[in-house]
Amino acid sequence: MSLKSLLHWSYIFPLLSLAYYSFGLVDNNGWLAGLGGLLLITSVLGAVHHAEVVAHKVGEPFGTIILAIAITVLEVGLIVSLMVAGGKETDKLARDTVFAAVMLILNGILGACLLLGGIKFKEQFFARTSGNMALISLVAIVVMTLILPNYTTTELSATFSKAQLIFFSIASLIIYSTFLMVQTVRHRNYFLPENDDEPHAEPPTNFESTMSLIFLIICLGVVVFLAKALSPQIESMVHNLGAPQALVGVIIAAVVLLPEGMAAIKAARRNQFQTSLNLALGSAIASIGLTIPCVAVVSIIYEMPLLLGLDIKSMVLLALSLYTVMLSLNRGKTNILYGVVLLVNLLAYIFTVIVP
Repeated sequence: MSLKSLLHWSYIFPLLSLAYYSFGLVDNNGWLAGLGGLLLITSVLGAVHHAEVVAHKVGEPFGTIILAIAITVLEVGLIVSLMVAGGKETDKLARDTVFAAVMLILNGILGACLLLGGIKFKEQFFARTSGNMALISLVAIVVMTLILPNYTTTELSATFSKAQLIFFSIASLIIYSTFLMVQTVRHRNYFLPENDDEPHAEPPTNFESTMSLIFLIICLGVVVFLAKALSPQIESMVHNLGAPQALVGVIIAAVVLLPEGMAAIKAARRNQFQTSLNLALGSAIASIGLTIPCVAVVSIIYEMPLLLGLDIKSMVLLALSLYTVMLSLNRGKTNILYGVVLLVNLLAYIFTVIVP
């Protein structure tokens, strides 16, 4: 590995971000906060770059799984750090962030892939079975963790009791673990891209892969710490706009999912929609299937309230999104109409967050 390779932006900016945080430069100064925001985004992009290097080394579908889990670690770290710092006032943060992530993935990332891929290739093909498997897993976890809390009777509000929280956290982990086993072992062929016409770069060396793994861990830690430090500025901005607190969850989810969305769109534009689908749906399942158990543990340990049940408006939008995605993926081929409808669903979701 040459000195020039070590001077790549993906190595430099995470170290700059670490120095920015270590020297305590985060304060109420607008310029310094803006610099912190830029460094936060570059650290997120750096994390995904290094995840892609490691993924290239291990191959598909393990590559998309590594990327999905890296994104989920970012999300969990941000939510947990903000929950611990904010106390009882953040009882809705996990729900809002997980719901925002699912809506952004299903409508935003998947919609953009369908639209841009359809514009370039008219139709793209994928294994319908893989989409069905992912959607079945996603629907089960979503209903159990975000809708069922509204209808249990042990607690009066949209929360689970301690026993219920433990049970449904374990249920989510079982479903996600089984999906991973199916994706990587039992039915791995369903998740492999059929179109493989693109020239491939040489796999990274063992040293390059090791360096990327180390910097992936550094980037994940830096993003969590920076986001926690910048959270007062984010909340202040939302408050000054007069927007609901739920917008904080949307912003966190958007920052975390930005690089993965870029990776999925790049795959769609290379006519590898199966990879885009693996990234999108795999991340949605990981986002909710791993995040809810993690925040449940934090909630139990710190005895913090955890509101999970969605309101009626959110449940309607979630049902619309899931139903639209199911219809869009039930034929094994795509077109631009599906993408347009999903992106309109996304705009409706964001608009109703800002103007409830």
